[in-house]
Amino acid sequence: MTSNPPGHRTDASRVTRHASRAPNRLERKFGDLRAKGEKALIAYIMAGDPSLHETEALVLQLEQSGADIIELGVPFSDPIADGPVIQKAAERALRSGTSLRKILQTVASLRSKTQIPLVLMAYYNTIYALGEAAFCKRAVEAGVDGVIVPDMPPEEAGPLEAVAEQTGLQTIFLLAPTSTPARRTVVARRSRGFLYYVSLTGITGAKLTNLAEVRRNVAKIRRATDVPVAVGFGIATPQDAAQVAGIADGVIVGSAIVRQVGEHQHDPGLPERVGRFVRSLKAAIAPSGASSTA
Repeated sequence: MTSNPPGHRTDASRVTRHASRAPNRLERKFGDLRAKGEKALIAYIMAGDPSLHETEALVLQLEQSGADIIELGVPFSDPIADGPVIQKAAERALRSGTSLRKILQTVASLRSKTQIPLVLMAYYNTIYALGEAAFCKRAVEAGVDGVIVPDMPPEEAGPLEAVAEQTGLQTIFLLAPTSTPARRTVVARRSRGFLYYVSLTGITGAKLTNLAEVRRNVAKIRRATDVPVAVGFGIATPQDAAQVAGIADGVIVGSAIVRQVGEHQHDPGLPERVGRFVRSLKAAIAPSGASSTA
């Protein structure tokens, strides 16, 4: 890995440019939630699973059910960070003919119906095949707010990061519990929109067990940045979500939602079934005494 890849900007220049522009949907959402004393529910689904038509319906249902931000996975044939549930979802999406270009078309279609913040989670080869500049330009034009690239550490993100900054696309980096203090500081300062803290080592779908460690590490991250910290991996139940909401600014639920999609993919009531589960998650993280989403 290179420490200063081509296109890399210093933290100081990034902060100045970041501060001078208007906030995007992600920043506005976290700001609105913070003002109300609420935490963000970030729901992940695999785009194209079981079809892009269903993806569009699911996004609208997820928003109605209380999701604050939605991550759309871009299917990839070798998803190294993902467990079997999301791997199978990627296989279903690829079989349905899903591609990055078609996902961007779906996002553009959604933007006539919703302004919920949308984040793409895409492996770097998918972006590289389109080209960093073309990807960022088309993503922003379609209405994408941020991008997470799980196999691209910030040390190697310079070319994509520079173009994303110019176009207004938020680059969201992941931070693992094994990260050193120096790396924690770098990732915290480079993340835009929010920082994705991976609650455990391993792949998606594993069980969250060490909440005390999550609490300690989130506190350390907050000392390095004022960017919201969202926690993902291992959050499978409303009880899990409630515990993490007491620690972080956002709760990311992926495999548990994708599992619902897989189990009910042939059910004409799929969006409503998934929506009921998401409502239970949102109710669990609501401030004490607040009414849950209808």
